[in-house]
Amino acid sequence: MLATRGEILLEVLQNVIYLIIKVIMAMSSVHRPSALKQQNKKHNVLGHRTKGALTKAFKGRVSIKTVSKKPNRKLSKEERRNQIRQIRSVKRELTVARKRSLGTSGSPPFLVTVIPLSPNINPRTTLRTLTTCDPTAVTTISPQGITHISCSRFKQRFAFVIPPVNDLYAILDSLKVSDTVLFIWPSEEELGDAAEMLLSSILAQGLPAPVHVLSSLDDMSVKKRHRAKQNVQKEIEALFPDTPKLHCIERDQDGILVLRQIGAQKQRSIFYRDNRAHILAEKVEFVGEGSTGTLQIHGYVRGKALSPNDLIHIPGWGEYQMSHIDTAGDPHPLDRNRRNMDEDDIHLFEKADPEHQESLISTNEVDPMEGEQTWPTEEDIKEAESMMATKTRTKIVPKGTSSYQAAWILEEDGESGNGESEEDVESCGKNSDFTPVDNVSQDGIEYGDEDEEDEYESMSVTDAGDVNYDEKVDYAAEMDAYKKMQAAREDAMFPDELDTPQNIPARVRFQKFRGLQSFRTSTWDYNENLPVDYSRVFQFQNFTHTKKRILKEEKDGAPPGWYVIVHIKDVPRHLYDIHITSHSPLVAFGLLPHEQKMSVVNVVIKSHPVGHYRAIKAKERLIFHIGFRRFANQPIFSEHSSGNKHKFARFFHPGSTVVATMFAPITYPPASVMVFRERPDGAQDLVATGSMLSVDPRRMVIKRVVLSGYPFKINKKSAVVRFLFFNREDVLWFKPVELRTKWGRRGHIKEPLGTHGHVKCHFDGKLKSQDTVLLNLYKRMFPKWTFDPYVARPPPLYTFRSSHEEDEDLNHRGSESPSIPEKKKVKIAEESFPDERKEKVVTFLSSR
Repeated sequence: MLATRGEILLEVLQNVIYLIIKVIMAMSSVHRPSALKQQNKKHNVLGHRTKGALTKAFKGRVSIKTVSKKPNRKLSKEERRNQIRQIRSVKRELTVARKRSLGTSGSPPFLVTVIPLSPNINPRTTLRTLTTCDPTAVTTISPQGITHISCSRFKQRFAFVIPPVNDLYAILDSLKVSDTVLFIWPSEEELGDAAEMLLSSILAQGLPAPVHVLSSLDDMSVKKRHRAKQNVQKEIEALFPDTPKLHCIERDQDGILVLRQIGAQKQRSIFYRDNRAHILAEKVEFVGEGSTGTLQIHGYVRGKALSPNDLIHIPGWGEYQMSHIDTAGDPHPLDRNRRNMDEDDIHLFEKADPEHQESLISTNEVDPMEGEQTWPTEEDIKEAESMMATKTRTKIVPKGTSSYQAAWILEEDGESGNGESEEDVESCGKNSDFTPVDNVSQDGIEYGDEDEEDEYESMSVTDAGDVNYDEKVDYAAEMDAYKKMQAAREDAMFPDELDTPQNIPARVRFQKFRGLQSFRTSTWDYNENLPVDYSRVFQFQNFTHTKKRILKEEKDGAPPGWYVIVHIKDVPRHLYDIHITSHSPLVAFGLLPHEQKMSVVNVVIKSHPVGHYRAIKAKERLIFHIGFRRFANQPIFSEHSSGNKHKFARFFHPGSTVVATMFAPITYPPASVMVFRERPDGAQDLVATGSMLSVDPRRMVIKRVVLSGYPFKINKKSAVVRFLFFNREDVLWFKPVELRTKWGRRGHIKEPLGTHGHVKCHFDGKLKSQDTVLLNLYKRMFPKWTFDPYVARPPPLYTFRSSHEEDEDLNHRGSESPSIPEKKKVKIAEESFPDERKEKVVTFLSSR
């Protein structure tokens, strides 16, 4: 039976509707991941894309990772083993080379400084044991008194220096170039104040590799010996954290163990010593008849190569130029058969080239006419003509008025005499980082405020008797010291606060100060109104890069290990005479480029717990030991903080850390810093230790002055403040400066009230009646040019008495018994002093 046409269309329509419903259901179905969270591999494009296709796809873009990516191929097990083996062999070669750089035949001997920590210890006894412990060793002595031991047992050679026991500077200078320090500890007594100060100075300057030896125990029982060793070992462990071994030299075998430790122990790295050429003089000669002459230093080159074109620095003497360097035979060889070989054969190594030699110029020449205008320029002439030109204005005047009459007719709203509106005055200082208080230029010259008085010296009483007591006391000096201590105590309790002066206007007293909206973020141009001394110093464009470049440069000259004769020209004779009388070792350092030039040096110093017991005022004379230099200076102090502005500290209080800023020669950090304060009797107290921070004239030290007032009447957020100023003009002068309170409120001055300095202020919150209103003013501080390279030596070390002892009662001093008998003192003097001084010392001690 044939279907009709309508039935066929109906069946087709049903099929279409069924397909549509099926598609809709398929689109609305949600894919549900499996429980296993299967992740299929990404589809890779089949075929190879050409370079043109890649260029079209990326459109010239290149990934940074693709450009800088290195092939990260995993090494095999055998390759990893080979890599570790290579690294180990390189480290071993460096260690062997470092060990062979000292003590062998082609290198300078181990330089050992012997330091007894008690005046009752004779260091010559210990040295005599070390020289006789090995019968095969060869012992020689240089003209400067340096004992050389060539030990064939260890294939090493040693040089022992014994500086004068009572000379602090001689000990420190010797340790500047030493590889090892040999401490001789007392067995029957405790360390005194002088020994503790000496140890503190050595640790602060830079400790070489230490070796500890206990003094003779022959007169002690076995039980007391063990107890003495334990006590000394505890003291050593407290001072030296690496717990070194304590030696007791009683037999020859003990001396051999000491020599073995000196030659085998790890050497300590000291930056200022290892990166510069240095020499310890084995022999010193002066050639010349006048006030100046040529100084000839014989010795081994250590550290880096020494070139005659460089400058050389002698601590306490200054910088000098070299004329030439000669080479000579080694007078203390390791092989005894070659001892006298070429010993007197001197050859010229190198002469100084005047074109490449470093100059002794340390400061810039100041041109007083620099920046002065001698003749007007065209721009100045045009500006002057425009100022002189007649200005015309359009006015509305009655008809028939002449130009002369029109000049006298005022505008409807009037004209002010100064041309400024009240809105202009009120808007002055807003939307700016800082508000200048006045237009007076800041030239760095201090006005002479209360906290910047002259220096004071304190003198302690040394007479314990009551007879003529007043004649021994300088009450004027005592009152000055009392005022100084009182000012330091007041500064610690109320930092930077000053009373507003009543006899002089505040706008005149603080005319060099300005207000800052924010001490941290407000801008301050570091080149603004610099003093004349800043034109004499040198400044680096990038100090860090210059230092890295100089240290990487390989220098030509006499290599380390050579025995040379350095000829230093234009040396004053009186310095040589002082050196001869002091019997101290002479050391010399080769300077790196630019280290003779002056700049602004910043050092971080921390208070020393023993010597710094009294506050030190800024610009007080102090003695600095920075690296291989020592000099006197009067620095200014500031806080050790981040940012580009640092708050000035009027006093260096005990227990604090500050930054000292001063004019001094350039020294590349890191370098150790020691600070001594000189007492009226010449003795020196170690008051601070630290390190070099930077050489930067752009470091800004900002002095803050805080003026305080007290609320008189309070009305919600407004208040009347008194005692902040004492006249109406000062209130108007400091009106743009922002106010703050001790309880955290901020505000500003609205208007003066009356003529006696009462101020109406508005704050951001309600003011408390017990609150204090503060006004901060700031001024940049600059150091003074007080650099003094010549420093007097302190008195003998073991007659040192701390200032605490001077303040104690001295009535008990006569009842104390001497620590050693007179016969023993005479015996020590006979062994310690040379022949020409022995007779005088023995006669003096015997007469006592």
